[in-house]
Amino acid sequence: MKRRAKIVFLFLLSLLCASGRLYAQDQTDAQILAEGNNMFALDLYGQLQKASGNLFFSPYSISSALAMTYVGASGQTASQMADVLHFELDETYLHNAFSELMTGLDADPQEDAYQLSIANALWAQMDYEFYDDFINITKNYYNAGFEEVDFVDDVEREAARQKINLWVEDKTDNKIKDLIAKDTLDALTRLVLTNAIYFKGNWASRFDPANTQDRPFTLSNGREVEVPMMKQQQEFNYSANDMLQVLEMPYDGQALSMVIILPKEVDGLEEVEGSFTIEDLEDWLAPLRKREVSVSMPKFKMSDEFLLGDALKTLGMRDAFSSKSADFSKMAPDPVGLYISSVIHKAFVEVNEEGTEAAAATAVTMKIRGMPEPAPVFKADHPFIFVIRDIHSESILFIGRVMDPRD
Repeated sequence: MKRRAKIVFLFLLSLLCASGRLYAQDQTDAQILAEGNNMFALDLYGQLQKASGNLFFSPYSISSALAMTYVGASGQTASQMADVLHFELDETYLHNAFSELMTGLDADPQEDAYQLSIANALWAQMDYEFYDDFINITKNYYNAGFEEVDFVDDVEREAARQKINLWVEDKTDNKIKDLIAKDTLDALTRLVLTNAIYFKGNWASRFDPANTQDRPFTLSNGREVEVPMMKQQQEFNYSANDMLQVLEMPYDGQALSMVIILPKEVDGLEEVEGSFTIEDLEDWLAPLRKREVSVSMPKFKMSDEFLLGDALKTLGMRDAFSSKSADFSKMAPDPVGLYISSVIHKAFVEVNEEGTEAAAATAVTMKIRGMPEPAPVFKADHPFIFVIRDIHSESILFIGRVMDPRD
């Protein structure tokens, strides 16, 4: 598939706050964390959207992997990471809030109405000393397993890479493969931190496959292409303003939903992206009201992958990637010191008549220095944004863009 074409798919799977899936005493901290995660999500989206074409990633996965890395950061390195990731909480409360959010997501999803799971793991060089506090915090708050492997020996390093990749495949139902490419790791690698997230849910109101037909989809350059368009008329939350239409479609269990943000103009995506802030998103979601809507939207399937170092450095996380300036002195006592050598991310999504399946994984590698009214017509036949979220919160787990549903 073309990795960059022209529709915007923004996946927000939200993390559980006021509905009671978070402990009451931590609701405020969880909301602060969720808001910060959302701000980071849109900041990173702003960097990645500069490339043309389809775009899809999981900001929650990236935030989680970097939060585990942040456990070992100190000084200016920690300050820059907190600023970029919008970590507003004191570190003790921050990690507890991540724990509560992860627990909420992994909670039994309303009698198996959908699948949603998150997993973390640390892969450490054998015989390399890490502080107990670092290992214990990542274990207790992020449920991260700690496994020793050998990155130094050539043969064992390849075995370690395959082991990490197989773990990712298993945690994402085989949707994310070969997260860590050959030659990414070397004899200086001392730690790989991984996060994997997987979601699968059916629509509460499914599309009838008999109604799916090839229909024109207009690209932002005005060219029409034929794509399979699904269609149904049903009651959904809906709103519209002068610039766009917004539609919310729930999944089974009514806990998660997809929000589609459709510019009214065929070439309106650029304007929508130009004002894509947390405040704008909240303004677009606030007027949603239930009404009958005639919905047409394309089936699509895409995957994407990134090396996020440049984007994160542009946002301000510079020292963490510098072999000279990085300060991860709370992670290990090695006087040579550690730094982030790469942040690798892969994501996958498929939307069809049944529902949605999405998965993502992130690896942070670290080295040592060296009628009423008639039903409105919602016809997503040109570039648009969509959001998958928990109906009771606003934590961004997946963000994406599709410019051409065929890709």
